[in-house]
Amino acid sequence: MRIPGFKALFGLLYAVEDKRLERTVFGITFPNPVGLAAGLDKDAKMFDELGILGFGFIEIGTLTPKPQPGNEKPRMFRLREDSGLINRMGFNNEGVVAAAERLKHRKTKVIVGGNIGKNKVTPNEDAVNDYESCFETLFPYVDYFVVNVSSPNTPNLRELQDKAPLTELLNRVKALNARKTNPKPVLLKIAPDLTDTQLDDIIEIVKTTKIDGVVATNTTISREGLRTPDSTLQTIGMGGLSGKPLTKRATEVIRYLHTKSGGSFPIIGVGGIHSAEDALEKIEAGAVLVQLYTGFIYEGPKLITRINKALLEKAARNVN
Repeated sequence: MRIPGFKALFGLLYAVEDKRLERTVFGITFPNPVGLAAGLDKDAKMFDELGILGFGFIEIGTLTPKPQPGNEKPRMFRLREDSGLINRMGFNNEGVVAAAERLKHRKTKVIVGGNIGKNKVTPNEDAVNDYESCFETLFPYVDYFVVNVSSPNTPNLRELQDKAPLTELLNRVKALNARKTNPKPVLLKIAPDLTDTQLDDIIEIVKTTKIDGVVATNTTISREGLRTPDSTLQTIGMGGLSGKPLTKRATEVIRYLHTKSGGSFPIIGVGGIHSAEDALEKIEAGAVLVQLYTGFIYEGPKLITRINKALLEKAARNVN
């Protein structure tokens, strides 16, 4: 059911339109730098509606070639004491073909990124075939791609972050992209749990494969410093942690990548953004765009408005 005036009302409530918010990154002009991270609109069912809330871009997925149910429920847990979430969704989605069919019928001009992964049953040695399949199917319908090898909820997936398999995977995707008359930006989403040595490898891989940027970061497997009782965490079990507990580490990863690379590639900053100050901190660390997920769930769409207004206030101060 569509409510008359919905778009105008929510646009009035939350959207902030100002040319000073525009960012041109990897050849795409974003109306503002605040996006929605992958994970909320897994199946490309809500991207038009979410775009109306004022997001500068929406990232769908993670999508896999074949539909899969994901891990057993319950698989999402709210840590209220920590303003965090633990999830072990496991790339639950209806498959890339179903998502592509929905994307054919976009009703708005919202920028859409396609986050792609592999099916759980696909062995790592064959994973590149899954990524290629998703890339080909989504190519006509998304504005950029994110290669996701960093979710902790698909067995052995993070092993693809190792230097050799990751280089091969990205080279294969880039080769497919190069054959297109209108290549799309290709980014890599990394985990916050990488060591400095592994981050150095990421910088080298980005330069070697010539991908267009990095999304930093995915969820963490760390449970350090949480207020939530250990007994509760043990009951919840495995999964990726997001939200405020990730704020500091995600910013550290962004700053490290930006500093060590000399700012040689764009970074989308994501992880623990619950306030305008959190977003500004990510940008000051080196992110050119930011994404929300858990902060959006806890704070609601007003968070998008607050961040964009804070960016405008900062721009005004810099002029004066």
